[in-house]
Amino acid sequence: MSSYCQIAPGHPFHGSYHDNEYGFPLRDDNLLFERLILEINQAGLSWLTILKKRENFRQAYHNFNIDIVAAYDESDKIRLLSDRGIIRNRLKIDAAIENARRLVDIRNEYGSFAAWLDYHHPLSKPEWTKLFKKNFRFTGGEIVGEFLMSTGYLPGAHEEQCPVYAKIAKLNPPWMQI
Repeated sequence: MSSYCQIAPGHPFHGSYHDNEYGFPLRDDNLLFERLILEINQAGLSWLTILKKRENFRQAYHNFNIDIVAAYDESDKIRLLSDRGIIRNRLKIDAAIENARRLVDIRNEYGSFAAWLDYHHPLSKPEWTKLFKKNFRFTGGEIVGEFLMSTGYLPGAHEEQCPVYAKIAKLNPPWMQI
């Protein structure tokens, strides 16, 4: 079986994501929220499907602005459920809105989503999953694991021999600080 590091380079969708985003530490709350929502929407689907719809997600969710999404009402839910450019799954849409609301509370208490992640780091994947399930909706083990790998909190995004691994190591992601 090929790894992501073997199949992604040069691919029209996976290539740039692999080379410039996957596993790189994120600090911006809206980018962290975007990654969480994309991982939630990927559940049961391929990552390629999500990458192809990514720009549509950005437009539909107001560039993943946490404050705007947290203020969504029923008309926004209806708009999202009728948007053919995104994944029209009521549970995933409800989770995105509720998770934005919970992130507002987290920012009020910790200053930022990134600070909340830092406060709890390091945890094992099962401990992270338990914490996410307590604080967010639609966050099972695979979603949490991929979210944390993709944002630099858990190892495993790249093979050590992958050139991107060295780029990420220079940034000293949280999982390397253990």
